[in-house]
This record gives sequence, structure tokens and C-alpha cells, in this order.
Amino acid sequence: VHLLAKNKKMCQGANVVLSQSIKRIIHVIKKPQRKEDAPNLETKAYILDTSVLIHDPNCIFQFQEHDVYIPMKVLEELDNKKSGHSEPARNARQAVRHISSIMQDNTSVKAGVSLPDLLGKLFLITESIRKYIPPSLSPEVADNHIIGAAFCIQKRYPLREVIVVSNDIALRTKAMACDLRAQEYLHDRVVEDIAYLPSGIQELPEDFWENYTGENIRSWKEKGRLESFYRVNISFERNLRVNEYIFLEKENADPFYARVTQISSDDMVTFSTIKNYFRCDVWGIRARNREQLFALDALLNPEIDLVSILGQAGSGKTLLALAAGLHQSFDLKRYREIIMTRATIPIGDDIGFLPGTEEEKMTPWLGALMDNLEVLCPSPNTKDGSNTTNGNGEGKILTHEILKNRIKVKSMNFMRGRTLNERYLIVDEAQNLTPKQVKTLVTRAGPGTKVVLLGNNAQIDTPYLTETNSGITYAVQQFLGWKHSAHIILARCERSRLADHAEEVL
Repeated sequence: VHLLAKNKKMCQGANVVLSQSIKRIIHVIKKPQRKEDAPNLETKAYILDTSVLIHDPNCIFQFQEHDVYIPMKVLEELDNKKSGHSEPARNARQAVRHISSIMQDNTSVKAGVSLPDLLGKLFLITESIRKYIPPSLSPEVADNHIIGAAFCIQKRYPLREVIVVSNDIALRTKAMACDLRAQEYLHDRVVEDIAYLPSGIQELPEDFWENYTGENIRSWKEKGRLESFYRVNISFERNLRVNEYIFLEKENADPFYARVTQISSDDMVTFSTIKNYFRCDVWGIRARNREQLFALDALLNPEIDLVSILGQAGSGKTLLALAAGLHQSFDLKRYREIIMTRATIPIGDDIGFLPGTEEEKMTPWLGALMDNLEVLCPSPNTKDGSNTTNGNGEGKILTHEILKNRIKVKSMNFMRGRTLNERYLIVDEAQNLTPKQVKTLVTRAGPGTKVVLLGNNAQIDTPYLTETNSGITYAVQQFLGWKHSAHIILARCERSRLADHAEEVL
């Protein structure tokens, strides 16, 4: 500045330029410098755990105007988990790519980097965290570094709200025990509570027929069809959706079962009666309750391309899906073949690699499907068809023959890139799939293909998944109201009286 002032006197022609330079330097010097670009205290500081980044690698971009902090320990854990072909490994690699892409054009990591199209910033916590870890927690445990990072940010900005975000319930519990705010990652939660997930079934009021008479209701039959059609104005009152099932059961009166087929803009609802599968067999199987009745109707309806069925163990999900698939593949010639697949998630310790071909490797994982096939394909020598095999095991031979010719057992790992035309695809244990995996499977469907998702949200074995963000919950919520999809929750166990009682008391 002194030299510029001296030159200003010597070079009269440069007075204006030199004066402007001096003013700019003084302005920069006097401008208050904020430590790490001190954030707006009205926004929150979210500290992300490794489990969140592995679950959703795009989570960095989901906090809007709030700031995101990632400890270096988390980056180290992502680096350790990025190898392999599993879903967590792919997500770890994607998360690291996102972080690298955001940080690559910025030299100051501590100052934070603005997130694309968002008001918040991304911070990497590079300083030593050990001194911030409470004495009761071991600094050798990675989770405790997340807690230490939270205390670090809290000490730096005492008036700011600091929140630990983790899908690890143990970490959240430890954080809350240390008087820190902690919460689960909520962005991909499909429903607030699994109890709010629609069942696909609604009961009509007992006075329905008394209220809708005369001009309030219109009924008719269409040529060549057995169903009866009704048109009433109950959409606003009942909050109905297309392909939702309605029923009315009264004493001393025949029960009424129907499916919503259309909802017009003037709140007029059209619904049609459904076939009585209590009396009609589907590949030797009859419905045992109204939920199974509705499930069979959806599975056998050629206009419905996606059917999702949730239910407890023994409720008949797999049996109904296979019976409907066999009937439509062999009797109606609607599908060329049945493809069965499921997530290969073990309940206990993994038994290791399995020998054989793809189908042989998948056979142990599809034991439930094989058991149901043996029920649906009895020996031709039995009189009533109630026994699956005779003394020579001919029923089992028949089951294997059907599997060989028309039923394919496929691994989910090899579905990417395929197009399935005129297939009946059964995805078992879909509650163990992530939303991305469900999308991969459903988008394999070509013309004439039906996809059936089966699952029980009470039996999730995949880490980082819960009832509210599992793949089947995601699919149910996203397809609600689409005219070519249907969803049913089976409420009762029908396997045996022992299984029914065990489901209640154990």
C-alpha cells in the first residue's frame, strides 16, 4: 500500500487506477472475515453416519437449507466398504463419488462447499475428534467418532441445533444418552407408520344399499361377462382408489364383494362384482377368507400388471400366487412361463457358496416355493388330489417335470438388462429388497408380463431396511391408484391351527 501511494505521486496519469487499487485492498482488509463462513444459526447441522450414506448415497442432497457434516471416519468406513458387487458396496462407491464431485473445485474444505441447487453446505470434519469423545466411550469404536463430531460442532456453534442422523439404532441410543439429538434418516420413508399403509380393502357401511337406491345408483350387466356393474357417488366419502376392493357382510344376507374399476372426475365410482373363488377352484385351490378371495381376483385379472401381496407367515401369499400362475400359464395359455426369484438373505449365518447351476444354487432359497408346488401338483394316482405324493414319490417327480419345462428359478443378481415378455414373474420375500432393487425387477417387465410382489414386513432381514422404507412398501405406495396395479394385505394365517396360534402367542 505504501509503494502504491508513492507511485501515485510519481505517476500522475495513473492516479485513478492506483486510487481504486488502494481502496479495494483496504476494503478487503476491513471486511469482517467469518470463521469457516459462520452458518446461519437458524439452520441445522446434520452429521451423517456411514449407515445413511450406504442406504442412500444421494442423502447429501436431501437436507435443503441445512448444512451436512461428514466426519473423516465416515469416509474411511466408506472406503473399506466400497469393494465388491453388493448393493452396499455400490452405494458406498456412489457416495464417495458424490462427495468427490462436490469437493473437487474447492480448495478450502473447512469453509464448506455449497451443495448444487441447495442453500446448505457440505462440510468435512478434518480435525482430531478424539478430544471431543466422552470419557465413557472408547475412541477406538467408529460410531463414537460420530458422537465426538457432534460435540465438536456443538462446541463450535453453541447456539446451533446439531443432529446425528443414523439408521443404526445403537448409535442413536448412545447419542441420545449423551444428550445429543439423534434421528433416523427419514427422506425415503414411504409412510410415517406401517399401520397407515393401505390394505387395499374397504368395508361398506351396513346401510349402504338403503342409502344408495333409485337415482343414486345405477346397475347393469355387459354382454359376455358375468360381473354386475354399479355406479354410485361414494368416492369422496370413502376415499376409494382404482382396483381397491370393497365388501359388505351382513347376517341373513349374501355377502357382497366387488372391485373398484373406475373413478370419474365428478366423484362417481364404478365397481364390479368378482368371481366367487370360495366355490370355484384355481388349480385345485379355493379362497379361505375374503382377503384371499380378493388376492385371487387380482392375480387372475389380465388388466392388472402388478400385484403386491403383504401378509404374515402362513397367510397363503406364495400358494395363491403359484396357483394363479399355473392356471394362467397351463390352462389359459396367457403366459409363456413362470419365473420365480427372491432376495438371497440368510436368517442365520451364511452357509457359503453353493455348487451347481444357477437354478441349483437358487433351490435352497426357494424351498417355500417348492413346498407349495408339491401341494399344487399332486400325483395323478391319488383319488382326491389331497396328497402330493404316493409311496413311490410320483408327485415329486411331476413337480420337477413342471419346473423343468415351464417354471424357471432365477437369481435376482442376473436380472439387470433383461426384458421379460409374456412371463409371470413372482418376487418372493420382497420386503428384503431395497426400492432400487424393486425398481430393477419391475422394469424388466415387457409386453404381456405380470409381476407379483410377495412379502411380510415383519420379517425384514436386510440391514438398513425397515418396515417404512422396504422395497415392497415403496412399490405399494408408488403404485397406489394406478389402474393396472392392485395391492392386498392378507390378515389371517391359514397354514394350520398350530401356525395360526403360534403367530398370535410367540
